[in-house]
Amino acid sequence: MGRPMRTVWAGGGVLWKPSASAGVKVALVHRPRYDDWSLPKGKAKPGEILPVTAARELVEETGYDVRIGHHLQTVGYRLGSGAPKRVGYWAMEAVGGGFHASHECDDLTWLSVPDAIAKVSYPADEAVLHAFVARPIRELHTLIVVRHAWAGSPEEWDGDDTLRPLDDAGLEQAAALRELLPLYGAHRLHAADRTRCVQTLTPLAEALRTEIKLETALSEEAYDADPDAAYQRLRKIGAKSGSIHAVCSQGGVIPGVLRRWAAADGVELPASDNLKGSVWILTLRDGDLVAADHIPSPLGG
Repeated sequence: MGRPMRTVWAGGGVLWKPSASAGVKVALVHRPRYDDWSLPKGKAKPGEILPVTAARELVEETGYDVRIGHHLQTVGYRLGSGAPKRVGYWAMEAVGGGFHASHECDDLTWLSVPDAIAKVSYPADEAVLHAFVARPIRELHTLIVVRHAWAGSPEEWDGDDTLRPLDDAGLEQAAALRELLPLYGAHRLHAADRTRCVQTLTPLAEALRTEIKLETALSEEAYDADPDAAYQRLRKIGAKSGSIHAVCSQGGVIPGVLRRWAAADGVELPASDNLKGSVWILTLRDGDLVAADHIPSPLGG
């Protein structure tokens, strides 16, 4: 028997914009190589995580600047070679830019979702569009929750543990978060009042030229003393729908708060090891949780 073929990973999305007549319209691209109409997508580069792949490919194929929303679906099929291929799709809002034809995509059309479902060339794209329309996209907003990056071992730190800083691995994760979180539109930043939490978001704060608001209720010590206060505080931040907020907290806080929130709103959380530097993308409607996506690391493999 030969070796099993390596899975080809790719990312794509449903690019959407508001429409007075249809609520929203979505973009399909025409690829002259295949003479098809499809959702934009493309293969991951080495070391690239799939949300980054999806955003990059949409920008390259459509010319539009995008803001990532919730994960829609991961589609699997086999290539002509027999190799398995898996494509992750996200909802992505067009926030600027415009289409320019290329050798890969020579045309782009904006359609209502029913018209797009009728026009796409592949059943897999139909399924993704059905997943997209299952939620009222214009009523949704995002809250980002980050576990602080690597900060060494507390046993090897002689000072006040609240002041323990990121180590070299943590600084690398923080730099990656600076690139990842803006793809989701992160703009308002919050951190538990621990140096390692603040430092996790510092590169992003510097890039955005904004401050990090300290959240005293979201440290592990505060959570142990009053878990209800931590839960209510995170929900209050999530209810602010005008801007997209990113919150950095600790491993002893995030799982408990998210489990309680998910149970209250009837959402099933994906499996997670809650690793340092990991990211939760929470999709909310009127402050209630409707979906949760998890990114185990901001760094690619």
